[in-house]
Amino acid sequence: MNVFTTLKLAMRALWRNKVRSTLTMLGIVFGIGAVIAMVAGGQGAQQAVRDVFQSLGTNVLILTNGSQRSFGAAGGAGSRQSITWDDMKALQSGEIQSIRWVTPMLQTRTQVASEDANWNTSVIGTTAIWFQIRNWPAAQGTVFDEDSGDSNAKIAVIGKTVATQLYGTSNPVGQTIRISGQPYEVVGVLTSKGQGPMGDNDDTLVIPVKTYQQKIEKGLAKYIKGQVLISMTSDDLAERTMSQVTGLIRDRHKLDSSDEDDFRIRNPAEFAQAQQDSTQRIATLLAIVAAVSLFVGGIGVMNIMLVSVIERTREIGIRMAVGAKPIDVMTQFLVESLVLASVGGVLGLALGAAAAKYMAGYFGWKFFFPATTAAIAFFVAGGVGVVFGLYPAIRASRLDPITALRYET
Repeated sequence: MNVFTTLKLAMRALWRNKVRSTLTMLGIVFGIGAVIAMVAGGQGAQQAVRDVFQSLGTNVLILTNGSQRSFGAAGGAGSRQSITWDDMKALQSGEIQSIRWVTPMLQTRTQVASEDANWNTSVIGTTAIWFQIRNWPAAQGTVFDEDSGDSNAKIAVIGKTVATQLYGTSNPVGQTIRISGQPYEVVGVLTSKGQGPMGDNDDTLVIPVKTYQQKIEKGLAKYIKGQVLISMTSDDLAERTMSQVTGLIRDRHKLDSSDEDDFRIRNPAEFAQAQQDSTQRIATLLAIVAAVSLFVGGIGVMNIMLVSVIERTREIGIRMAVGAKPIDVMTQFLVESLVLASVGGVLGLALGAAAAKYMAGYFGWKFFFPATTAAIAFFVAGGVGVVFGLYPAIRASRLDPITALRYET
């Protein structure tokens, strides 16, 4: 008996029991669908984490003031003013070769207003380098150049959220915005970055750092009341750069070996990696649970095929009486199991892709279809059909023709 005849007989037998065949496939369908959805969801979540931390800037270290203690009580991060503008200039000097850019980032929240609306937002004082570190160009107008970023000009670059809240659909570039009652000219609107670790990235307004000191801080201070962003030439130099920056600042602050650091330096990439590792572990655990359901689906295939052997005992006896060999009977039942698993696999891939797309839309991350996982899952489904259909097929092929013919007569 050739393969096409065997396949035709298997399809005919499955079609005669459409409801049972469909129910048998459900375990495979949901098993593969769950595996695809969980792996795709895990990849999407990891990419979302990467995107969030990349929005902070590429290869960036964050230097901040330390904390102080008073009568045994420890103040919060930044409560001790220790990082000076001269410290920042020392970092910009080129002494540490792995440093590419250095820029201050002073920040507060205040009320801003246009002629028709007002909004409470985050106001940042920085230089032109800040836009390069954060890889944040303007969608409309322009960001600061080197001259304007180092000046005390009353200009502002606003985020998409601020632009929408204050100006609606009109172009804000060239219009006046008031920050704490002071008028500024809007020179640019930043491209949208969406949500970040600290909330809405687009809910921000940027002014030159000297303007910030004069108008927001009301004077030129010795200490940097904010952060210093340090961009490295390569992210694999983070540990060495952190060590060199620590050594430089400690020397400048004349700290002994027994003294604690009076500043803090952080690497956002470490938080990103920890978050990705956590997401990966959760996704792997969920994929394993989903794979177990695929195994359960295989047991369902075996049970249904065993029932099919019992119900078709007389049919098997007739086929063997007219010349069918045991290998032909075994092949037919194996093909039936394989068809059930394969069709269930195709439907499971479609279900998994649909579920992954829905999750991507619901959670707002990028849609991934794990092609390698899908191929493996499909072939595993075929293997499940063969493995779990083997015992019923062997049992059918070993039936005695005379006994089979007498069955249910």
